[in-house]
Amino acid sequence: MRRALTLALRGRGTTAPNPMVGAVVVRDGQVVGEGCTQPAGGPHAEVQALSAAGVLAAGASIFVSLEPCNAFGRTPPCVDAIIAAGVRRVVFAASDPNPAMRGGADRLRAAGIEVLGGIEALAALDQNPAFHHQFASDRPFVTLKLARTLDGAITDSRRVPTWLTGPAARREVHRQAAEPAGVAVGVGTAIADDPQLTARTLPRPRTTPARIVFDRTGRLPLDSHLVRTARETPVLLVATHLEAHRRSAFEASGVHVMLADGLEAQLLMLRATGIGSIYCEGGAALADALLGAGLVDRLVIFTAPVRLGANALRPLQSGAHVPVEHTARHRLVSHRRLGDDLMAIYDLTSSVHRTR
Repeated sequence: MRRALTLALRGRGTTAPNPMVGAVVVRDGQVVGEGCTQPAGGPHAEVQALSAAGVLAAGASIFVSLEPCNAFGRTPPCVDAIIAAGVRRVVFAASDPNPAMRGGADRLRAAGIEVLGGIEALAALDQNPAFHHQFASDRPFVTLKLARTLDGAITDSRRVPTWLTGPAARREVHRQAAEPAGVAVGVGTAIADDPQLTARTLPRPRTTPARIVFDRTGRLPLDSHLVRTARETPVLLVATHLEAHRRSAFEASGVHVMLADGLEAQLLMLRATGIGSIYCEGGAALADALLGAGLVDRLVIFTAPVRLGANALRPLQSGAHVPVEHTARHRLVSHRRLGDDLMAIYDLTSSVHRTR
């Protein structure tokens, strides 16, 4: 199953709206076929692995990181291919959350095939968290990225935009930002950095993430890079209140303006327009607001080996005081060294409380 999970990563950024899935066919203790889900419309992982195994799939076991699908989508059901191949046993990690596709395990059992589920389920869920989230929530899956120093700062006392992390960490940020449906910043960061918020990775993602600016009153400059390129790559301006002339100016430039009161309502509105996942690049005010409202599902922290002193800007300073014995401990999904920087990813949707 761990091999299947590794194979699944080959589809990173290319399978949307399908999840990344890997499959391994094993016969008599030997791997005889492998596969991963191809770009949407192409074969799923199980079909690829069975095709590679050929006649050796008969009587074999197949290990899949997601329960085989049980309905027609752009491709036929994977359970049909598994049954037709004469597979003896199916082992899967996570259950399929899609109501239109689930039920594969029951179909396979009804066909006389041995089925075992839940093997490395948490690892499989961590690979495709936004995919699973969409069937359990009406808002987008929100990932918040923070780059900080050893003493918790995100920029120095001058508030001048600059890189804290090294090239390896910055490449990883670009890779992560290319995967969701939207990449977001607060208006303060948009004004200070004048970012592009475009995917600059190879291979290019299958779908280009929309660029989102949370801007309560429409302060984003009309001559900013985002506004000037809104007709090339979509820009969504999410505001609470906007003067009519400002709204007209944005829309004349190709910016899609969305109005709602409060972050949660704004996220629900984004989801209703098809934005199922968001990667938030900053800054401090947006980070504080999202975390304070409990609207962050994944927190990605890049820590650079520098210190900026007492007057530097630090996020996460707002919110009510919480006694240490009552604080929640969030699950560490993964951690990794990138040059001299450290990356840690936390799951904020499940937590346990500290005990004395």
